[in-house]
Amino acid sequence: MPDAVVIGAGPNGLVGANLLADAGWSVEVLEAQPEPGGAVRSDRGVHPDFISDVCSSFYPLAAASPVISGLGLQREGLRWGHAPHVLAHPLADGRCAVLRRRAEDTAAGLETFAPGDGAAWRDLYDVWERLRPDILDLLFTPFPPVIPSMRLAARLRTGGGLRLARTLLLPVRRLGEEEFGGEAGRLLLAGNALHADLAPEAAGSGGFGWLMSMLGQSHGFPVPVGGAGMLTEALVRRLERRGGAVRCGRRAVEIVVREGRAVAVRTADGESVPARRAVLADVSVPSLYGELVDERHLPSRFLRDLRRFQWDFATFKVDWALNGAVPWTAEAAAGAGTVHLADGVDGFTRFAAQLAMGQVPDRPFLLFGQMTTADATRSPAGTESAWAYTHVPHRTKGDAGDDGLTGRWDPREREAMADRMEEQVERYAPGFRARIIARRILAPPTLEAADANLAGGAINGGTTALHQQLFFRPMPGTGRPETPVEGLYLASAGAHPGGGVHGAPGANAARAALRLLSPGRLLSRTQRVLARRGRGGEPTEPAGRETRGR
Repeated sequence: MPDAVVIGAGPNGLVGANLLADAGWSVEVLEAQPEPGGAVRSDRGVHPDFISDVCSSFYPLAAASPVISGLGLQREGLRWGHAPHVLAHPLADGRCAVLRRRAEDTAAGLETFAPGDGAAWRDLYDVWERLRPDILDLLFTPFPPVIPSMRLAARLRTGGGLRLARTLLLPVRRLGEEEFGGEAGRLLLAGNALHADLAPEAAGSGGFGWLMSMLGQSHGFPVPVGGAGMLTEALVRRLERRGGAVRCGRRAVEIVVREGRAVAVRTADGESVPARRAVLADVSVPSLYGELVDERHLPSRFLRDLRRFQWDFATFKVDWALNGAVPWTAEAAAGAGTVHLADGVDGFTRFAAQLAMGQVPDRPFLLFGQMTTADATRSPAGTESAWAYTHVPHRTKGDAGDDGLTGRWDPREREAMADRMEEQVERYAPGFRARIIARRILAPPTLEAADANLAGGAINGGTTALHQQLFFRPMPGTGRPETPVEGLYLASAGAHPGGGVHGAPGANAARAALRLLSPGRLLSRTQRVLARRGRGGEPTEPAGRETRGR
């Protein structure tokens, strides 16, 4: 009998499994798909000579994450590659906003758009450099992050704290207008904010845009050399060397609960896998509480809150094999691993507004990846392995374009949407379509079929909006990995701090289990109750548990 069963072999599940194995626990990971990785996989499905990432590709959060770095995955063969430039946003007139590897180079480029914008960028980066360790601890520490908060407050006690809080809560449009006189700085911030499902006018989008921009400045947007799957392979190798097991093709259908405690996981083929100490669920929030755990084990208030859970935007992705470099009109875009394509900040707003109205955007904002530019192993010399994704409504009410798209995503609609995305690339890179050797279309249903956590193509485990963050994530009062079921921990992007490949939800879940159940002893139910209440000499369970409707 394993000490812990982990449902899902995505990055969070594998990180949590590794940390439990490091503590001496026996661990078994159950994965529904034929291979591990979840949204961190690569293949040769577009063209046999090209490596393509199935979902995620660039990993600034992994580069910054103390969780990932603490695993020492370089000893498992993981290597990181970088493009010459981090990010570019080409303009129709041939100019280009560029986030370069060095802050002084980024600043010099912004200065050409408006005097003083270079200094403004350096000021934003100086704040980041001064506060970076504490901010990263805030991000990757279980909620509430008491010690990092105290350290950050001490650094800001002179009055800068309120100003920083205001900055982080600003809409990114307003933040860009306050900080930059020219278009380039505003585009870098706004484009990075739209890596999440945050409109330029949304409260908090400024903070997210600033965070992603500064992560790119300090850590780049690195990629695993050889494909995203190399990160997954390193995590699996590390786990197996420590005695853990990953079993693929084992879809969990029920978490068995007895006397209020998770004791086993039942799979679709009828197998019951017992868990002596804990179950970690790297699954979506609706899947965990709406399918795997019977509702009779959950408080009624919890179930009511669950009905208010909000997904992030649906995603539509296209992969390409190109016989040459992308022919950007703005030359600087050729050296960037990531390229944002939108008609200025107004274009971002228009795109977000169409999504909010349930319309398929007519000029979709594209997040475009040039993978061979970032990692030469991805395709033959002189070619490019590329991709782009955009967002579409979960429930389509109409098409802002002329193709009559309904959101059924049948073959006709998939081809039409892929064509629309290629037309958007053509506006900034005339001749792009002539360089396509092959393409693969991943519509929302395709992404969900590849990873059930990507429900409807949502890639962040739930909205990044303020009403579903911190102690509101995934629901009010549930900011920690503990659940209403003893021994069951939420370990997916649905938990704080949310989406992105950084391993924090998995790590938080593993550490929560380890705090209550030390190696070598299993607390009785009475002891666990006393521990929650801070009685009987046992350690008090972290604050926040009493808000879960118990």
